[in-house]
Amino acid sequence: MTAFLTRHLRTIVAAATRVIAKSRRRSAAFGELWRRSLQIRVVVSTLALGSAVVFVLGMVLQSQITERLISAKEGAAVDQTRDAVLVAQRELLGISLGSDIQSRLNSALTKLTSSSPDPQAGTASAGAFEPVLVSDQVGLPLSDVKAAGAYVDVPKSLREFVLTSANRTVSQIHTVDRDGERITFLMVGAPVTTASPALQLYMLYPLTAEQRTVEVVQSTLLVGGIVLMLLLAGITNLVTRQVVLPVRRAARAAERFADGELDERMVVAGEDDVARLAQSYNEMAESIERQFRQLEEFGQLQRRFTSDVSHELRTPLTTVRMAADVLHASRKQFPAGLARSTELLVDELDRFETLLADLLEISRLDAGVEELVAEYADLRAIARRAVESVRVIARRSGSEIVLELPEEEIIAEVESRRVERIMRNLLANAIDHGEGRPVELRLAATDDAVAFTVRDHGVGLRTGEADLVFNRFWRADPSRNRHTGGTGLGLAISLEDARLHGGGLDAWGEPGDGACFRLTLPRQQGEEYGESPLALPPVDQARLAVPEEVAQ
Repeated sequence: MTAFLTRHLRTIVAAATRVIAKSRRRSAAFGELWRRSLQIRVVVSTLALGSAVVFVLGMVLQSQITERLISAKEGAAVDQTRDAVLVAQRELLGISLGSDIQSRLNSALTKLTSSSPDPQAGTASAGAFEPVLVSDQVGLPLSDVKAAGAYVDVPKSLREFVLTSANRTVSQIHTVDRDGERITFLMVGAPVTTASPALQLYMLYPLTAEQRTVEVVQSTLLVGGIVLMLLLAGITNLVTRQVVLPVRRAARAAERFADGELDERMVVAGEDDVARLAQSYNEMAESIERQFRQLEEFGQLQRRFTSDVSHELRTPLTTVRMAADVLHASRKQFPAGLARSTELLVDELDRFETLLADLLEISRLDAGVEELVAEYADLRAIARRAVESVRVIARRSGSEIVLELPEEEIIAEVESRRVERIMRNLLANAIDHGEGRPVELRLAATDDAVAFTVRDHGVGLRTGEADLVFNRFWRADPSRNRHTGGTGLGLAISLEDARLHGGGLDAWGEPGDGACFRLTLPRQQGEEYGESPLALPPVDQARLAVPEEVAQ
């Protein structure tokens, strides 16, 4: 029995859970539709306000109609009751305590109903009625009361009011049960003053006709309200659509314009507000397109100028390089000062050649002509080659490079040359600003992404400088000397190389606490990745892996 109840309870809980989940999904879908559709919000809001107005108006009309019906019914019933009191007084004239009161009451009741075709009820201007003649007194038990008619249907409150009133007609609405059916009456009571014993007359007027009238009014108001709300919804939807459709067309045009379709324009129809909106949008789009074309032409001229200058400088640079190499080879024959000048000349020529190469590379990246030649490679080998390329400058600056590489292979689809260049630029930058302290290179991977971080413990970055380090020729401290002979374009080229791979390059730094650069790449080209495998800002904690190699 317990197992059966447990299974039954689990079934109920599972069903309730499904119903709740389905309700939540529908609620979420409606919430999304509510946020995205102006037309839905306007129509629903109008229907809600219209429903409230129609409900209040319907209640007021129903109340007024019901009140008028009851008031008319009550006025006619009181007049009819007063006429009936006169008839009862004539019929009961001379009645006394010694006479047969019950028979006289029955005779008077027959007289009151004799004009009606229905022997159980009379008819008059107030409609059908049932008379009740009673000889009652205050405090008299109901069993001792002499009555002709359904006196038990008369409520006690009405009886007491009639008994204690002096020649007043009193009315009350009361519902009685007859053979399992509830009937509502308008009951009017009045004393018969000419009789020696205390007599009272009650007239019971059924309100069936009035209830049917009220029900018809309610049905009419309900149907009319529903029809009115449907018409209101249709009209609101039509009117709102006339306003929303141009806005939607403007939104679609703006989206296409933002996607690069600069010739996208809106159709101008008429002279209303929407037409002026379309005209203003078209004028704005033409202005933006014109400025964009001018900027594009200027950018092309700038890139062409940079490329042409770089190419034109190569020929004289080659000549100067040949002469410098000859001088450098013969420097031992020169005096000490002249030999040192020869060495400086060769170093600056090397830097100049690197600058020209970087200018040509970044001009190709700006022009969008660079293509990614990706292949699957072990990123650990790329990291080791990058470390080897900066080993000399690291030893010269007194910094050690600490590698933290996983023991297993980290395979990703990358262009090894570009990733190695990024690593080399980041390591050289860290050595430049590391103040001779260790530089850490870490590699980590997940199923969909790989990440490198290069961490130094030097001067760091001030607030806001992390967004500026990738700008071309930007330097945090212009007076600071470069140890690596950089050109000022390395980080900018590294950022473009990362974007070419579909990845990202981020920077973090704190004054006096050093800086950290993080390169994140997808493991396979064309696929998106989630979070980077390495955190930024870095979490300085005990390392899980033993440093594989230290270059000093």
